[in-house]
Amino acid sequence: MNCYCTTQNDTNDTCCRANELCSFSGDLDDVTAVPIYVQSVYDAVRFNMQGMRNVQHLKFTPCIPCGCTINRVLDIRVKKLFDPNDPSNCSNLTLEMETGISGACFVNNNHGVVETIGPDGIPSEKLLFADTSECDGTGCGTPIFGTQNAKLWGNIIVYLDLAVCDSCGRESHMTVCSEVNIANQNCPLVLSNFFELCMPSVSNSAFLPRMTELANVGFSARLATNNINRDLCVGCNGDITANLIITICVTAEKKITVPVQLCVLSTGFADAPLQENLPGVMTCPGLFPERNDGSGDNNSCCGNENNSCGCCDYPPATCC
Repeated sequence: MNCYCTTQNDTNDTCCRANELCSFSGDLDDVTAVPIYVQSVYDAVRFNMQGMRNVQHLKFTPCIPCGCTINRVLDIRVKKLFDPNDPSNCSNLTLEMETGISGACFVNNNHGVVETIGPDGIPSEKLLFADTSECDGTGCGTPIFGTQNAKLWGNIIVYLDLAVCDSCGRESHMTVCSEVNIANQNCPLVLSNFFELCMPSVSNSAFLPRMTELANVGFSARLATNNINRDLCVGCNGDITANLIITICVTAEKKITVPVQLCVLSTGFADAPLQENLPGVMTCPGLFPERNDGSGDNNSCCGNENNSCGCCDYPPATCC
């Protein structure tokens, strides 16, 4: 990790760059074929859903200094609220996706919908089943349809970057902020959409297709009428209230995934750089098993005629 992240116009030593775990010398002799067992995306669709929230007389803190006036608004920024010490807090901004399917069904058991572990490491994929016999053998998939309800609740934080002017005409910059409730958990903001996906055959496979979804929400805010005199009010004590329009945009993506075994070209296995926190006086164990890709010399064991050592080479068909 490099803790000194330098850009073209700015240097910020509070940020970092990730380690480079993979490299390629440019020599194709270093490239080998490696089998991996992964998930393939059979079909996917992405869509956007938009909403709007009108906020009147929103109070910001801190107050501007006494005798100062607001010259202009430099920027309006929005941050999603999340408390890592209390993730179940209803004030945390929460996006919940509710999906209905037509033309197929989710596989259920006594505990509800059957979910499998997704690439994110949590149960985020639902098993799908449909009668695909009409399209089996045609090289095409079976269309399924769905409705998407995105339920949103919790709070956001709005920041106003202001240019304020004192009684002597000197300008300075300051930032004020306020917390805005988008909706309550018992009455969430609901955005809806319709989608269509293509599902592969289920008759020629040892597994069922899965459906997974990704979603994110973004916010932008502006003055309600884009006029400081109408939308910003400064009290006699320097307290600020504002009228804002908050735009909400939800991006969602639906995927049909299937497990597959692929052969990929590889330049080797990734190895994270070691941070030397202990004296190098001991031999520490590895984290991953060593793998013979067939390029080394294994005559000492599996290369003998009878494979007397009882070991096997990779791939197994060449030895054991």
